Amino acid sequence: MTAITSQYDLYEDIGLTNNSIQEEKQQGQLGLEDFMQLLVTELTHQDPFKPMENSEMATQVSQFATVSGIDDLNSSFNELRAALTSDQALQAATLVGHDVLVESSVGALTSGEPLQGSVVLPSSATNVRVMITSQSGELVRELQLGTHEAGQVAFSWDGYDDAGDYVGDGLYQVSAIANVDDAEMAPSTLVSAEVESVNLGGSGGIQLNLSGLGQISMNDVAQIQ
Repeated sequence: MTAITSQYDLYEDIGLTNNSIQEEKQQGQLGLEDFMQLLVTELTHQDPFKPMENSEMATQVSQFATVSGIDDLNSSFNELRAALTSDQALQAATLVGHDVLVESSVGALTSGEPLQGSVVLPSSATNVRVMITSQSGELVRELQLGTHEAGQVAFSWDGYDDAGDYVGDGLYQVSAIANVDDAEMAPSTLVSAEVESVNLGGSGGIQLNLSGLGQISMNDVAQIQ
C-alpha cells in the first residue's frame, strides 16, 4: 500500500519547518535553490502512475526563472538609480557659488554685475539683436550682435539704457530677434545666474536655487560656467 505523504512531511524532508516556510513567504525570499529542492522532492514523491509531464516541469522552472530574473533586474536598476542620484547630488553641491546658463526669458540685474547670457542660433543668421524690456513692457535697451554662425552667441548688458542712465536692479525681460534667409525669427535665449543653494529632496529630483530666478531642475541647466 502506497503511503500518502503530506505537504508538511515533504518540506521536513528538505529541512524546512512550517515556521521557516511561513517566514520565507512573509519575506518573499524563496530562492532558486529552495525552488529546485521543492521540485526534486515533488518529483521523488509523485504518484508513479501519474508522473509529472516534462512540459509541466519545464513550465514551472521557466515561470520561476522569469520572476527571479525580473526581481534581479529590478534590484539592479534600483542600485543603479541610487548610484546615479548620489553622483548627481555631489555634482550639484559643487555648483553652489558658480554661474549656470539656463533657458529663460527673464534675467536679473544686480548692482555691479551685468546681465549676461547667450542667444541660441539654429543656423547662420544676420542682424542678431537682444531686446531688454522692463516688467512694464518698456524697451530699455537693444543690443546689436551682428552676423553669426549657428550656435551660442554671448551677450552682456551693463544695466544702462540708450541715454546712458542706469535703470536700476531688478528683473528684466530678455528676448532675441535674428534674420535667417531674409526672414525674421525669434531664437531662444539662455540667461546666466548664480547657484545659491541646492535642494536634494522632493519628487522633482535635484533642484537648484538661482539668484533672482528662483528654483529650477538641475536637468534644465544648459551650461556650467
